[in-house]
Amino acid sequence: MPDDVTPAGVLPVRSQRVLAVAIAASLTGMAVWFIAQGGLSGGLVHHDAPPAAAGRLTVNVNDAGIDELAVLPGLGPATAQRIVDHRREHGPFTTLDELLDVPGIGPATLEAIRPHLRPIRRREAAP
Repeated sequence: MPDDVTPAGVLPVRSQRVLAVAIAASLTGMAVWFIAQGGLSGGLVHHDAPPAAAGRLTVNVNDAGIDELAVLPGLGPATAQRIVDHRREHGPFTTLDELLDVPGIGPATLEAIRPHLRPIRRREAAP
């Protein structure tokens, strides 16, 4: 039987060779990618234990709602509600230190959340 004649239902020999080369090239490409990503040195991320996020949550204390404030370290929903209530009763905070006027926020809590608070910018007066 000649090389390019095959039984019915099987790829011709020429197509088999092309397919084999394509598969080999794909596998080689995947191996190169795996090595480049650090797969041999443990550089890939395990899906059940991702690394900590590089970014940091920051909020504007004058615009943030209860849900945003409640995720800050040392705060919960009750303290977040007191911040929003204080803001509603006394107007926007002009400095971050004014958070000490909110019941339940002391110096230690303020220092814990300070890295997560955006600086307060003074609003320019309307003409």
